[in-house]
Amino acid sequence: MKRQAPPRWVLDTNVVLSALIRPGGISGRLRLAWQAALFVPLVSRVTTLELVRVLAYPKFRLGEDEQHDLLADYLPWAEPVTLPAIMPPVPPCRDRDDAPFLQLAVMAQADALVTGDRDLLVLGDDAPCPLLTPAEAVAHLSR
Repeated sequence: MKRQAPPRWVLDTNVVLSALIRPGGISGRLRLAWQAALFVPLVSRVTTLELVRVLAYPKFRLGEDEQHDLLADYLPWAEPVTLPAIMPPVPPCRDRDDAPFLQLAVMAQADALVTGDRDLLVLGDDAPCPLLTPAEAVAHLSR
């Protein structure tokens, strides 16, 4: 019997950040799941650069080596997606910074976008793919 491919999910920056910095919570389970190849995180240049930028925020007090170590716990498991110069239309978001995650989901034909961001979750059925909270994503993987 052929094994089904793992789902391909876009994770928003806050979900990835929580998984990397607070490994004991729900998002930490996602970290274990991506490292066990239970799903494939999808990244683009824009979403990766945002993660790099956010890891450098002073409030996290992470040195450069710590930032590199955290990226090394994520990026090797991620599937990079090259996005076109002209992006596909996506539903309007209250926060413009959320658009790259929706665009990545469209272009990569993602199975879901995992987010706790209310600005994204309010899109509901208008989103280009299913939206899952981190808890819903963990529950999905447990089925």
